[in-house]
Amino acid sequence: MRLRSLLFVPGDRPERFDKAASSGADAIILDLEDSVAPGAKDRARAAVGEYLATQASVLRLVRINPVDSGMLTDDLTCAEGCDAIMLPKSESAETVGVLAARLAPDVKILPIATETPRAIFGLGSYGEVADRLCGLTWGAEDLPAAIGAASSRREDGSYTSPYEMARNLTLFGAHAAGVAAIETVYPAIPDEAGLAAYAARGAHDGFTGMMALHPTQVLTINQAFTPTAEQIGHAQSVVEAFAQAPGAGVLMLDGRMIDAPHLIQARKVLARASLD
Repeated sequence: MRLRSLLFVPGDRPERFDKAASSGADAIILDLEDSVAPGAKDRARAAVGEYLATQASVLRLVRINPVDSGMLTDDLTCAEGCDAIMLPKSESAETVGVLAARLAPDVKILPIATETPRAIFGLGSYGEVADRLCGLTWGAEDLPAAIGAASSRREDGSYTSPYEMARNLTLFGAHAAGVAAIETVYPAIPDEAGLAAYAARGAHDGFTGMMALHPTQVLTINQAFTPTAEQIGHAQSVVEAFAQAPGAGVLMLDGRMIDAPHLIQARKVLARASLD
């Protein structure tokens, strides 16, 4: 499941579904939670269910309401036919287990894993349910609201220390579980330069994809999380160098030392480029 870009679309805006699917995003997220007002939930479920009954041109996820919201049965009924469920307010592998027990084995789950204070302490548990996951992601809005913080961001848009920690722990939690690490959204939609920098930072740090709020963000995100020709070429050179010297622990390549971590990194680049 390739997940460089995942584009949100409100579940009660069916006129936007096809536009989202044709945006170039690897996946769309049909949202039944935050972007849908309480009085519009049933209308959103009907629209999502009808759309999922049609042929798919893109991976389709459904963001349900939290498992303890009292809406789980209705949400899952309309989500039949989706590729994965986005799980908000996930607090640990235990929350995933509650949802997984209600799903067919082939339906994957993408937890949003930092939206409550308790969730921060569960970020190391997702390896226990890795076979049910298609990734792990985080959010920067619900957690500060839950603890009464003024914001997760400084005036320049950068995260304050608690939310940098949440981001970092999600990154390591995803890789520890062996699943995709998905960066959160960049909310300043008109700020193309800021988005490019934010997505590039995510890819640099080890995230493998990112969520989007608007179709105009998709191309920039895809570019950030797609290895460049230069990166692919270097990775191939590293793999070939070790293949030619299978007993070597350390080699020189283009005047620089390379060792086992460089080989691991090169293989990850090639896997992302579907060349390995």
